Amino acid sequence: MIQDNLALIAEIRGRFAHVDSCPFEGPRVFFENAGGALTLKSVGETSAKYALIPDNQGRDNPAAEALTVVIEKAKADLALLMNPVSGQFIFGETGTELLFRMIRVACLDAPKGSKIIGSSIEHPASRSAGYHWAEITGMDYVNVPHDAPNGLVTAEDYASLMTPDVAVATILHASPVTGTGMDVAEISKAIRSVAPDCVIIVDGIQHAAHGQLDLAAYNVDGYAIAPYKVFSRHGHGIAWISDKMTAMSHEVLMGAPAAGWELGTRDAGASAAISDVVAYFDWLGGEVSNESEPRKRIEAAGRAIHDYETHLTNALINGTGNLPGLRVMDGVTILSGADNPAREGTVSFVIDGHPSPEIVTILKNQGIRTHARSADHYSGNVLKPLNMTDCIRISMCHYNTTQEVAQVLGAINEIVNQTHN
Repeated sequence: MIQDNLALIAEIRGRFAHVDSCPFEGPRVFFENAGGALTLKSVGETSAKYALIPDNQGRDNPAAEALTVVIEKAKADLALLMNPVSGQFIFGETGTELLFRMIRVACLDAPKGSKIIGSSIEHPASRSAGYHWAEITGMDYVNVPHDAPNGLVTAEDYASLMTPDVAVATILHASPVTGTGMDVAEISKAIRSVAPDCVIIVDGIQHAAHGQLDLAAYNVDGYAIAPYKVFSRHGHGIAWISDKMTAMSHEVLMGAPAAGWELGTRDAGASAAISDVVAYFDWLGGEVSNESEPRKRIEAAGRAIHDYETHLTNALINGTGNLPGLRVMDGVTILSGADNPAREGTVSFVIDGHPSPEIVTILKNQGIRTHARSADHYSGNVLKPLNMTDCIRISMCHYNTTQEVAQVLGAINEIVNQTHN
């Protein structure tokens, strides 16, 4: 268990840039991981190295050949991390852009008169694309209402609205507002039991940093991640697409290989950086297990990350040391409930009588980085059914510590005590 190994926690933290200080602000605790995780130091070093190389792949020179190897290695490493049976990995502008592209292709390929299904818990990246392309292609959009108090949508929820004419489906793997994770494998199974040929596309952007990716178990056709939310860089996205989706009509240069989905020259440094991320998961798996195979080590790392982040969120909710947790504080309401086994590293809450942005500012002034979510186009689908206008989000990752949780609990206790005394 990571929480029982202080030396390992220190080594983990030592591998990330700006783990305890901001280059613009100075010392701070970083609890804004859902907005973008910390970056591995190795990613920064790799990115700087490749940014200076003028060559591109596909030329007859040693540099071009080396860059081709880097890109091929990155895709092999991604297969190790995400465990697909077949298909291919593609690089794009952002995770959101890739979700739009996959959903567009799937809807344009769908039979006339068919439907697309998605849920109300989804991030607007997939919901917006689904509604947009349903309207353009004349498809009916089927909305699966989520369980607002628990912040979840289940396989049973999808099954209740599934019909054989559903041709496209979208699933959110984890919510960036509540941090709750969905059972993608079971939802996919429920969809395919009614519409076996349905094209299923998953938004995995929030889930990826928390380990435990297994495309072989999901039986889907598309899965998008954003590297800046999984210890790497901004400025690009990554998607896996099945052989079925690869073969669908899509934008491609005339005369180019039909299976090609990438447009223009991609950044080889971004590919090299994602290999650094996979190498990190592999290293961590070796520290928390005796596994000898890389995939088994990565699976062990995912389990250890989940267990440790559960330890951290439990400390925040239930208290640590002599500090009471959020669940017993007067006037504090925890989104998705205090006892939610689907939680993935994130706890969102409100404090009666205090606008959430005000709390975020108070915490910022004490060196604690959090974030306020508002009932806008990003988070309104989660907050409005709860009759909330905003919430405070504390999002943690496995490089955070119990001491940091104690620091934020002390600050929140002070705010609550001042309000109720």
